[in-house]
Amino acid sequence: MNDVKYAGFWIRTGAALIDSLLMAMVLAPVLSLIYGRDYWHRTAGLSGSWDFFFNYILPAVAVIAFWVWKSATPGKMILKLRIVDAQTGGKPSTGQFIGRYLGYYVSILPLMLGIIWVGLDKRKQGWHDKLAGTVVIRDAGTDPVRFEAPE
Repeated sequence: MNDVKYAGFWIRTGAALIDSLLMAMVLAPVLSLIYGRDYWHRTAGLSGSWDFFFNYILPAVAVIAFWVWKSATPGKMILKLRIVDAQTGGKPSTGQFIGRYLGYYVSILPLMLGIIWVGLDKRKQGWHDKLAGTVVIRDAGTDPVRFEAPE
């Protein structure tokens, strides 16, 4: 591939940490209002339907919406990263983004091996990227990305 810089493990980890911090800044006050301060001292399971909604449904919808809208989450945007189709370099389809999100579960279940794979793969793809047919690149601007056929 010509002039394509794949985003590696550490910069993607940084983007994920930024996203987690931003999400926590939004969700923590809401969950504290609903469940009180004792919510943060619980030791087991979900505290109720709002807990499930704010910890699982809302983050999934927000992440996929950002991917569809900007091909990146806020953390990726701050670090100038972008998700693109692995074959064309264009914007992935909504189906690819949904598959990529669901692929995170495949990536994290076996001891996070699918996430760690980003550091081992020549195209810096985690298992979720491979399943969805995407790659994460360092955004070089608005010029279209040119991809060559894989060797």
